[in-house]
Amino acid sequence: MIKEKLSLVPQKPGCYLMKNKDGNIIYVGKAKKLKNRLSSYFRGTHFGKTAKLVSEIVDFDYMVVNTEMEALILENNLIKQYDPKYNILLRDDKSYPYIELTNDSVPRLTIVRSINRKKNLNHLYGPYPNVTAARNTVNLLNRMYPLRKCTTYNKKPCLYYHINQCLGYCTNNIPQEKIEAMRNDIIKFLKGDHSLITDKIKKEMLEESELMHYEKAKELKELLDYIEIVLTKQQVEMGDMIDRDVFGYYTDKGYLSIQVFFIRGSKLIGKHSKIFPLIDDVENSLTSYITKFYDKDIIKPKEILIPNGLDTELIGEYLNIKVLSPVKGNKKKIVDMAINNAKILLNEKFELIKKDEEKTTLANEELRKVLKLPKLERIEIFDNSNLFGNFNVSGMVVYIDGKEAKNEYRKYKITVDKNDDYGTMKEVIYRRYFRILKDNLPRPDLIIVDGGIGQMHVAREVLNSLNLDIMVVGLKKDDKHATSKLLAFDPIIEIDVDKNSNLFHYLERMQDEVHNYTINYHKQLRSKGSLESVLSNIAGIGEKRRIMLLKKYKSLNKLKELSLEELETILPNEVANNLYKYLKEVDK
Repeated sequence: MIKEKLSLVPQKPGCYLMKNKDGNIIYVGKAKKLKNRLSSYFRGTHFGKTAKLVSEIVDFDYMVVNTEMEALILENNLIKQYDPKYNILLRDDKSYPYIELTNDSVPRLTIVRSINRKKNLNHLYGPYPNVTAARNTVNLLNRMYPLRKCTTYNKKPCLYYHINQCLGYCTNNIPQEKIEAMRNDIIKFLKGDHSLITDKIKKEMLEESELMHYEKAKELKELLDYIEIVLTKQQVEMGDMIDRDVFGYYTDKGYLSIQVFFIRGSKLIGKHSKIFPLIDDVENSLTSYITKFYDKDIIKPKEILIPNGLDTELIGEYLNIKVLSPVKGNKKKIVDMAINNAKILLNEKFELIKKDEEKTTLANEELRKVLKLPKLERIEIFDNSNLFGNFNVSGMVVYIDGKEAKNEYRKYKITVDKNDDYGTMKEVIYRRYFRILKDNLPRPDLIIVDGGIGQMHVAREVLNSLNLDIMVVGLKKDDKHATSKLLAFDPIIEIDVDKNSNLFHYLERMQDEVHNYTINYHKQLRSKGSLESVLSNIAGIGEKRRIMLLKKYKSLNKLKELSLEELETILPNEVANNLYKYLKEVDK
């Protein structure tokens, strides 16, 4: 079928969509010549992620367009629409903080991340490598320039006024010319001209020294030294004050390493790095990465520098900014520096990447083989928790391709408070998979219950009643409550797993993750429980005793402070013992 379709594909620009056996789109790509690019997937030998992708392809669709620009736009739109599992270029990339100088009549300095919410980007400066760097810059400027700190005007000056970091705009009439002068100085500093700040510190340091305020002068000297050290490290020879981003890359062992430098006003203020498996060819991968890079809360600079071999016109037209591939001079040197940094990063991180892949992707593949599943992408794991049958809860964590998908985790408050693991499992499995059917949510390839044969039977019965064919396995624990065997198949058999293997550690990590997630939810509910609700759960404490304890102790914390002997002076021994044990369990 694929060979027949390939023979019909034209040599024109366009996009292609790879599909797996379930008809799901698992990869979207673009090509100058569709036929050549598509054919390359189905001939020769592939390695790593590309080999895994190709092994899952059972069909493809394609869309022909007129130009490569149209293909690039279509590719980005299709990726946003389908979020295919193998399009991983920008997945999990972090956003960067910016400093905002507000446009109020009396401005404030704030730190922002979600720049897409801002209507006017001209008041944003950055990006900074992290919040600490942005906060240090804001603190420095607030120290040197007494700007407004409060979001609303108070009726009287606050602490900042008394420590000379605010002019008391709430009560004092400050000339607008003075405010605008401070604003202009700050803008110059944020754009890369630091001479005003350093000159201001030097002048203040000299004044304090002449007044024999030596401690203050020393403090200013240390601040000046700090600024000069930082600025020297940031300085790059560009010959102008243009804001630009510089991209460099390096490929090896099936991985692509990308390094981005953020240069603002001839200062290297931050950098961004990314390493990911190479699935498409290098040119397509880099072009896609650069064009998508500015979708994630990063302001486009005036100019982008990229290595030779990429289509500068295509990228420039798409982003609507100037894109250059320099061949000499300082611009070429900074591109080479980015390339060298990308190479160093990949060489340093490769062993860590390899180990992480062994612990996740390869361990997940080993589990698939052990359970004889055709595919294993999504796993859902359940655990239950209660306290003497009270605060009965269940938690579900999700692993996708061997890694936690934390935004998919779910908590369940069980409707019946009693110590019944089977009843709890029955309720949570029914609620989860009825919802999956009702809302057409993604179905897991495997369900793991953190329990033995009984819980497996209950989960399977519920799934059968919903006409769902999903494998359920259990994790058997030894007498030390540690994972010992994997329970699977029908009839159920015990599968020994080597305790030194990646598979065992993978199962153990999943078990710990769901247990901790469920216990934390359980603790949240318990912490909300009032003294009255706790007392109502203790056998032997009726209405009279409950009222007496409530009047005498008033809070749960005061009752917890009592020893068993003290409780026995006010309650029968058995009742006191029950209450003491319960209170100790609540604290766990």
